[in-house]
This record gives sequence, structure tokens and C-alpha cells, in this order.
Amino acid sequence: MLDNTIGEFSLQRLKDFIDGEMGRGAMDIERVGGGQSNPTFFVTHGGRRMVLRKKPAGKILPGAHAVEREYRVLSALEQTGVPVPKTLLLCRDPSIVGTPFYLMERLEGRVFHDSSLADLPPAARRPLYMAMADVMAALHAIDPASIGLSDFGRPGNYFARQIARWSRQYDESPSPRIPVLEQVIDWLRENQPADDGRVSIAHGDFRLGNMLFHPTEPRVVAILDWELSTLGHPLADLGFCCLPWHTAPDEYGGILGLDHAALDLPTRDEFVARYYAFARPTAALTSFHLAFALFRFAVIFVGIADRARAGNAAAANASQMGPLAARLAVRAAELAVPQAVQN
Repeated sequence: MLDNTIGEFSLQRLKDFIDGEMGRGAMDIERVGGGQSNPTFFVTHGGRRMVLRKKPAGKILPGAHAVEREYRVLSALEQTGVPVPKTLLLCRDPSIVGTPFYLMERLEGRVFHDSSLADLPPAARRPLYMAMADVMAALHAIDPASIGLSDFGRPGNYFARQIARWSRQYDESPSPRIPVLEQVIDWLRENQPADDGRVSIAHGDFRLGNMLFHPTEPRVVAILDWELSTLGHPLADLGFCCLPWHTAPDEYGGILGLDHAALDLPTRDEFVARYYAFARPTAALTSFHLAFALFRFAVIFVGIADRARAGNAAAANASQMGPLAARLAVRAAELAVPQAVQN
């Protein structure tokens, strides 16, 4: 009998639930490190290899860590050519593992958190970036209504709504204030581009670390971590995916300051050009989209710091991530309000 616990929940209770849904079988579970948000576990039950994603324990902001939305968008995308894991089961009952959770298939592949791809031969690096651009274009080409996601978010005025949302999350945080971030927020509010009506499925956290690549080929076999997905503007994902070129290696694994040619890494412009070569027609990427992405990422790290202080962060190193909020705010200001960071 599994009478031990993992984190805040009982393994026996989870096993009993899965036994009831999928038939009896031996179960093993392993926590997956690296994420800063929804706790993730590898679960083996009988001969089935799965991944469990749940909300973090403790108090969370309304609408945050929405595993139910992750499950819905993954299930919808299964009928498309966009690579995602197959969903298996959604449990809304918090009595099983303490919060709602879902199970999806576990795929084999490689995940890279260092954007320099330093552990790979130079010739292998550029193709991975181009594969990431290709699947992003494929995702944005899907008509949400065609796969039952017409109500997955509010279409139109995406950036205005997102600026309001993330500003409110920052305002509600107990963390110390970051003056340069507040200047960036003011600039974003005043410099929003006109709404061009473009609506796509926006992943919300589209980056190298959320791609599962084929074990040997330069091919994305699954896009992971859909917690922030909604209906939005494709340039929000593109801008966010370009952040490695605007952040240093010690700022969540960026490539700013590295010799891209020597490392055989694409330039930002080459990566963006690859995306546009396969994307549906859309407006040009601008400093606004990049500054917006950095602002949003900064607020995410404010939230990580809050959860670390509360003791319910998903990753063990969450307490070290809080200072990144201020550094990312400075990077945003370098694009938006450079006078704010000049001596």
C-alpha cells in the first residue's frame, strides 16, 4: 500500500483514483524539476507512462494556474498538425491531490533551458531554432473556431487587456515596488499599436524551454506548458520567443552578448524572418511587442517571488528568481524608455 506522500498529497489516494479510471496497476511517481509554475510529475501506472500537471498548493491569484484551460487547449489541438501531447484525464476534484489536475501522455524527447544550446554541436543549434519558428507559425495559422476554441478568450484589444491584467497582478503583489517597471507600464499604455483584428491561439509562454524536441532530429514533438494560453495576438508569442536576444545568459538563459555567429545561433532577425516565411500575414514585430514581453515576464517573476515567500513555489530555486523581475524590467526599459536606465 502506498501510504507515503509527495509534497502535499497522498500517493495512495492518487493511485486509487487512477485505478478506478484506468484499471488497476502498479504506480510510480517522480516530480519533474525546472518549472516555476504548475507542479509537474511523471507518473507510470501499469504500462502507461503519463505526465501529471496540477495547480500549486496554497493561495493563488484568481484565474492563475488554470490546468483546466491547459487540458482544453491541448485536447482541441490534438486534431491539428500542431505537436502536443495527447490528453488522458482531467480531474476537477481537489480531494485527490489537493487541487485540480490532469494527466497527459508522456513523450520522449529533449528539453533545452539554455538558449545558447551549449551542450550541442554548433551545427545542431540553428535547426532547432528554425523548427521552433515553424511550429509557432503553424499554431498561429489555426482558426480557433475551427477546433472549438472560439470562446477560449476575448478577441480584440489583446494588448490593452493584457497590460491591464499584468499591471493589476503587479499592483496586488506584496513584493517591493520596482520603479523602472512602473515606467515601462506607463510607456506600454501610451504606445499600444492600433488593434489590427488579428486573433490566434496565443500560447503565452512560447520559448525554447517549453519545446520538447525529437531525441535525435531537429523537430518539435510537443509544445509544453499551456497555462497562459488564450485567444490573443500572434506577435505576443513572437515577441516573447525573441527574449533570449534581449537577455543575458544569467537572466534565465538568454544569449545577449554572446557571439552568435561563432556559436552558429541565428540572429533575431533571421529567426523572425523564418517565422514570417510560414506565418499568416500579420504586422511587423516592433519594440512595443518586445518591451511588452519583457514586462509580462518581469511580473511573472514577481509572482514567483511571492510564491517562494509563501512557501508554495513549484521549483526549489524559486527564491533565487525574484531578483530577475527587476533585471527584466531594466531590459524592457532599454527598449521602451531608455532614459530610465541611463546614468
